[in-house]
Parts: sequence; C-alpha cells; structure tokens
Amino acid sequence: MLDRLQSLEERYNKLNELLSDPEVISDTNKLREYSKEQSGLEDVVQAYREYKEVTEQLNDAKEMLEDDLDSEMYEMVKSEITELSATKTELEEKMKILLLPKDPNDDKDVFMEIRGAAGGDEAALFAGDLYRMYSRYAESQGWKTEIMEANTTGVGGYKEIIFMIKGNGAYSKLKYENGAHRVQRVPETESGGRIHTSTATVAVLPEAEEVEIDIHEKDIRVDTFASSGPGGQSVNTTMSAVRLTHEPTGIVVSIQDEKSQIKNKEKAMKVLRARIYDKFQQEAQAEYDETRKSAVGTGDRSERIRTYNFPQNRVTDHRIGLTIQKLDQILEGKLGEIIDALVMEEQAKKLEQIGE
Repeated sequence: MLDRLQSLEERYNKLNELLSDPEVISDTNKLREYSKEQSGLEDVVQAYREYKEVTEQLNDAKEMLEDDLDSEMYEMVKSEITELSATKTELEEKMKILLLPKDPNDDKDVFMEIRGAAGGDEAALFAGDLYRMYSRYAESQGWKTEIMEANTTGVGGYKEIIFMIKGNGAYSKLKYENGAHRVQRVPETESGGRIHTSTATVAVLPEAEEVEIDIHEKDIRVDTFASSGPGGQSVNTTMSAVRLTHEPTGIVVSIQDEKSQIKNKEKAMKVLRARIYDKFQQEAQAEYDETRKSAVGTGDRSERIRTYNFPQNRVTDHRIGLTIQKLDQILEGKLGEIIDALVMEEQAKKLEQIGE
C-alpha cells in the first residue's frame, strides 16, 4: 500500500508541474483533464503526507524512550506515543478507503427521474415531496437544480418529473437513491383518518459526455407536437414539444418544458444520452452481479429501498436496516445521515472483498 501511495504522491507532484506549464495552460482540454486528475488525488496524498509526518514523530518519540529520562518526562513521551499510534492507525484505515476502486461516474452531474407509482394522486404528491427533498439537499451541497420536464397533476405533485443536478460529486452521493420509495400517511382527502401506502420510483442517471457514448443521428427519430398542460389540454399551437426515439434501444424521451423547439431538443438529447449510457451500465452491472454483489442498492430499480412513515415521523432504509426518527428534517433535505451510512456500508463491503 505504501508503495502505491508513494507513486500517487509523485504523480500529484508531477501534475502540479504540468498545471504550471504554459503549453498545458493554453490547452483547455489538457488543463481540465490534469486539474480533474489532481483534484481526485488530493485527499489521498494529503492523508499520506500526514501519515508520513506522524510516523516520523512516532519514531522520534520511541527513540526518546531510550534516553535517560526522568519519570515525568518518561510518562509524557509514553502518552505521546499512545496518541500518535492511534492517529497512525486511523490514517492507515482512512488511506485504505481512499485507495478503494472509485466509481468512474462519481464526479458527474446527474439526471434524476421521479415518477408517481402505486397510489394515484397521493403517489404524485409524494413524488413532489421527493423532488423538493432532493432540491433542498442539492442546495445544501451548493449544487444547482434544473427541471428538464415536469408532468404535473390537477391536485399538485407530479406524475413524472425529470431534473438535472449539477455539482461536484453529485452522482457519488445521489446514486444510492435509485429504487422504489414508499410513503405511509393519511392523505388530506381521507376523511376516515386511515393510513394509505403509496410509492414513487426514483432513477438516478450520470450525465454522459458525447465522447463516452457514440449516438448516430440516423438512429434517432425526431417527432414534434404541441405542448400540453395538466389533463392533456393543449397549451399552445406551435409544435415546440420534441420526442426523440433511439431506434436501436427503443428508448424514448419527450420534452416540452421550454417554449422553443430547439431548447426542448437540446434537453431531450442530454436525457437520451444519459439513458442510453445508463442502459449499457446497467447491463454491465447485471453481468458483474452474477458473480459478485458489491453495490448497496444502486442497481435494480424495482427494489423497495426506503419507507417514509408520517404518523411515527420515521424513515427506514431497508438495504442497511437504518431507522431514523427525523422524517420532517429528512424531507427538508437533511439526507446526510442516510447517505453517509450508505457510503460507509459500501466501503465496508469493498474492503471485505479486498480481504477475501
């Protein structure tokens, strides 16, 4: 491990030199590539440098014990050795985690698709609650949210909403949200006070760059139609809405959120590219999962991953058996406790595999 860390530090130092090179500075692509690589190495190199410093201090302290020390100084040095040893062990564990194989999509922006599933109007209202929750969480992380397409219902909420979240590491945190989310509460329309159970599905797709996936224009059928509002009524007479069909995969994307056909087509292409990229990723993951399961619920979207119980102000994540009595706070976007627990669980599984 230490040999690998040493080589990573050397690469980090080399990248520092490259990023000061006038030729690199004038080349936008290289500058972006090297900056991204350096940023990805920063945490592990910082931990390694701290580890080397602590190791040196620990060795010096152990040498001091061999000197002729009075009892007070001897106890002080022993105490320092205990503290430094604990710090060294913590850094070793931290570096092991930082060296784990990284998901190549972790730094990407994401598309999120939320759809009301079982439960009619109540499911659509819950889909709206989830959208608000993720928007608040994104805001707390300093990320930006942009709605790509929204299909609202007459009572509020969404039959479907597609939105993009832009920010450093967005996919690394939000990828665990894939799956079916279940809500248990008394709907406002329920006069008898009975608790209803409804569901909404969430899909999280990493944004795909054009260089990552080759889509040929000849494979895409473009249809235009008039935009419609809630209930299906036409809201304008221009053919601004766009439907893209990728013939080889059968993936269809319809966008009508913008008044401009050109803007709707641009948005539709972004979503289409992400869905095609995701399809290939899902197929590759399915093949991998046949031999070994590693991810924490980031695959099968039919999997029920979480329950939001309003009467008991409780949220339960079924994948890791985590229950939190803070439903009100979580719906306000305070998802950190759940996401951190999911990240730690996945890291633990990966560490187990390395030890096998």
